Amino acid sequence: MEYSLFYMKFVELNLHPDLQRGIDEAEFTDCTPVQEQTISLVLQGKDVTVQSQTGTGKTAAFLLPLFQLALQSLENGSTSKGARALIIAPTRELAVQIYEEAKMLGKHLPFRSAAFYGGVGYKEQEQELSKGVDFIIGTPGRLMDFESSGKIDFSTIDYLIVDEADRLFDMGFYPDLQAILRKMKSRRERRTLLFSATLGTRVMNIAWEHMNEPVNVEIEPEHITVEAIEQTLFHVARDEKMSVLLGLLKKYDPQNAIIFTNTKRAAEEVSKRLSLNGFACEFIMGDLPQSKRLKIIGNLKNGQLHYLVATDVAARGLHIDNLEMVINYDIPEDSEGYVHRIGRTARAGKSGRAISLADERYVYGLSAIEHLIGTKIPVGEITEDLMVEDLSRGRRIHLDRDAQGDFGRPNSRGGSRDSSRSRPAAGSGPRGRVREPGAGAAGSERPPRPRKVAETARTGSKPAPRPRNTPTTRPAVQGRSRSMTPEERIEFYKKKYGEDFDIQGNRGTESEVSAKRNPKPRAKARTTETTGPQKETRASIEKGKSKTKDSSPAVETPKPKGFLGFVRSIFGKKNGE
Repeated sequence: MEYSLFYMKFVELNLHPDLQRGIDEAEFTDCTPVQEQTISLVLQGKDVTVQSQTGTGKTAAFLLPLFQLALQSLENGSTSKGARALIIAPTRELAVQIYEEAKMLGKHLPFRSAAFYGGVGYKEQEQELSKGVDFIIGTPGRLMDFESSGKIDFSTIDYLIVDEADRLFDMGFYPDLQAILRKMKSRRERRTLLFSATLGTRVMNIAWEHMNEPVNVEIEPEHITVEAIEQTLFHVARDEKMSVLLGLLKKYDPQNAIIFTNTKRAAEEVSKRLSLNGFACEFIMGDLPQSKRLKIIGNLKNGQLHYLVATDVAARGLHIDNLEMVINYDIPEDSEGYVHRIGRTARAGKSGRAISLADERYVYGLSAIEHLIGTKIPVGEITEDLMVEDLSRGRRIHLDRDAQGDFGRPNSRGGSRDSSRSRPAAGSGPRGRVREPGAGAAGSERPPRPRKVAETARTGSKPAPRPRNTPTTRPAVQGRSRSMTPEERIEFYKKKYGEDFDIQGNRGTESEVSAKRNPKPRAKARTTETTGPQKETRASIEKGKSKTKDSSPAVETPKPKGFLGFVRSIFGKKNGE
C-alpha cells in the first residue's frame, strides 16, 4: 500500500481524550507508516497481516486501536464479561515489553492489563486473573495452562493479536497456537491481527484458515534491514575472535552493546572472558530465572550495565533506547535471526552499528543472510589495533551453573524453548544418585554392604555361608545324567542315532555305542600280572584310564614254562606278543 512521505500526527486520528493523554505523556507525536496504516484499518473493523521490519512501532500499532475500540464499546453500554483482547508473544521479554507499553499508553483508561509467562510461579499470576483482566498478554504455554485449569476462557475474546508470528513457529509454538484458535470465537465473530517480520507459508496458513479476509500491510519489504544501521563483517579465525572482539570494543568504545552468541555455553564464557579483560558484563539466556533476566535487562536500559552477552532469547522484543552497537560474535544459523539481532539498534529512526565475526564454524550461514537482506555485507580489514591481547587466553572458564538457578531444567510451557536437555533428578537413576555423608568410601555412590555382625550377635552363630556354584533349576539334559539306567541309555541313543544303532540288536553298553560311532583299531588284549585278585586289561587302561574293572572276565593264556618261557616273558613286548 502507498503511504505519504509526510507522517500523520497522532492527534489527527481523533482518538479518545484519555487515550490521547497517554500518547502525549509517552511523547509520541508522529505516526510511523506501519502505525498509520494499521490503526486506520483496525478501526474500520478489518483483520490485518502486517509485515514490517523491527523497530517500526508495531506494538503501539495494535495497542492504540484496541484501546480505542474498547472505549467505544464501553461507552455504548457493552456488558461483555471476560477479557476483551488476547495478545500472544513468543518470549517472556517481549510479553513484558508489551505489558509495559500497554500500561504506559493506557495509564488513564479504565482497563487492566497483565502479562502471563513461564519461568515464574503461578500464584501471583492467578491473583491477577482473579481481579479481572481486560487485556491478556502472554506466551502460549502459560496461556494454555491457565485455560486448561479454567482460569482463562478463550471463547470470550473479541480481539486476537499474534506478535512475531514467524518466531512463534520457529520456537515450536505452532500446535499451541492452533489449539488456542480452536477454542476461540469463529473468525467472523472476532478481529485478528497478525504481525511478522516475514510472511512465510506457515504464517499465511494461519491467515487463510483463521482470519476473515485479512488486509496485508507491507512496509518497505524490499528493505528488510534498517538503512541507518552500519553493517560490517570481519573474517576471523575461531581462536582469535576474543582478541578481535576486545579490539572492536576498545576502538569504538560504545556506550552500550549487545553481543550475540549461538549457544548458551558460549554466552556465559564470552561474558566471563570480557569481565576478566576489564569489561563489566552480564549474560542472559533462556535458562536464567525470569527475575534475574528482568533485572539484567533493566540495568542495561537504565545505563547501569553497558555490555550484555545474549543468545537469541534477546533478539526479539528487547527494546533498548539508544543502543549503539550489536555484535554477532557468532554468525546466526537462522538468516532471519540476523535481521532481528541487528534490529535491536537504530530503532525509531536512530542510527546504529552492527558488526559480525565470521569464523570457520559459522561462516556457512553468511550466504543465506546476504540473500535474505538482498545485499552483500561490507567486509572490514583486521588491522593490528584490532588484535588486542586477551588476558583470559589459556584460562579455563568454569560455568557458574548454580547462579543460574536450575541450569538445564526444562522451562515451563510458556517460557523460552532454547533450554538444554534436562538432567535426571537426584535419585532417579544411575546419574541421579546422591551420596549421603559417610555413605561409603570417598567418591563412591553406593553405600557399603551391611556387615553380618548383627546376625552373629543375635543368634550366637555365624550365618550360613553363601552357596557357590549352586546348580540351576533347569532340568539336566537327558542322556548325560549319571543316574541313567542302561535301559534309559538305550532308549536315548535310539532316539538320537536311530533304531539301528546296534546292528546285532544287542543292548550294548554306552562305551560300545561310542565305539560304533568312532570306530578305532582295537588293541590286542594282553594279560598283565596284578597283585590283586582281579586282573585289568591294558586296553581298558589306555582307553579311558578308568579305575573301574572291566565287566568281562580276563582271557587267560597258558603260562610258558622253562627257559624259553622266561625269555619270552622278557622280550615279548618287543616282539609284539
